[in-house]
Amino acid sequence: MKVLTIAIPCYNSASYMERAIESLLIGSDDIEILIVNDGSKDNTSQIADEYEKKYPNIIRAIHKENGGHGDAVNTGLKHATGMYYKVLDSDDWFDKNSFIKVLDVLRNMINNSEPVDMLITNYVYEKLSIGKSTSINYKGAMPEEKVFTWDDIGFLKISQNILMHSAIYRTEVLRSCNLELPKHTFYVDNIFVFKPLPYVKTLYYLNVDLYRYFIGREDQSVNEKIMIGRIDQQIRVTKIMIDNYDPIKIESKKLRKYMTQYLTMMMTISTVLLLKANSEENINKKEELWDYLRTKNQNLYEEVNRTMLGRLMQINTSLGKKIILSGYSLSRKKFGFN
Repeated sequence: MKVLTIAIPCYNSASYMERAIESLLIGSDDIEILIVNDGSKDNTSQIADEYEKKYPNIIRAIHKENGGHGDAVNTGLKHATGMYYKVLDSDDWFDKNSFIKVLDVLRNMINNSEPVDMLITNYVYEKLSIGKSTSINYKGAMPEEKVFTWDDIGFLKISQNILMHSAIYRTEVLRSCNLELPKHTFYVDNIFVFKPLPYVKTLYYLNVDLYRYFIGREDQSVNEKIMIGRIDQQIRVTKIMIDNYDPIKIESKKLRKYMTQYLTMMMTISTVLLLKANSEENINKKEELWDYLRTKNQNLYEEVNRTMLGRLMQINTSLGKKIILSGYSLSRKKFGFN
């Protein structure tokens, strides 16, 4: 069994996928790299096949019909043989020195028969067009370099949410929770780091800047204009998360608080984008989303409504809208969102 499987979902990624792949080539046979070609129409398949031929012991090229990012993640998980599973988007990359440290930690855990359910590392927003990098770490919120549980976690700021960029799961955790991301839908990475959490019992935080998250492509899914155009997909993902979370069933109070905070962030993102779209149709979608949360799970709605953001997002006045959009603009400037 390999120590770690890294799945790289690729769709028309020929112009940048090699940077992602090369960042994983650190001379270790303990890793498995799955290049999942999601029905690309450019040279992605050829590049994937060439890497498989060059590194047959660690790289596999998997070709499939187009199903979207989530379906590519599902396919990677289906084929994974590593004890741990990590997703690397094809336009992002790993810091090699950090990657070596991560593998050392995972090997030691396996050799000592103490594998944790989730290993967490830092990630870095890389906005190369303006030469700006912003590291997101979990210092002060998580114990460092020791095994811990949800009850050992301190206060997690909104900027310290656990994202796909920071999470490495024990593969069996993802399989045991029957993780299946929807096809042809963007923003499913939020489901990836939400639905499995109640199955995660032990964690480990390694304070290294492993994942480099590229910000700046015009067609990138986190581009503001793209996100507004795909708002229905953002709403769909948020509703799936609502369907998969009942706070009453979560034993750990800190995990419950964290998952409520994360869902509140998702409600906030949808609300902000719908307000920025500034049409009667989108305002109605905002109201419908909050009604969905309220009617689907009243207890969950009340928990979200107890948060400052949850209350703020439901202020239906011109002043409330101004406050919401101003807060969004400040966040974008701080973290370099495009």
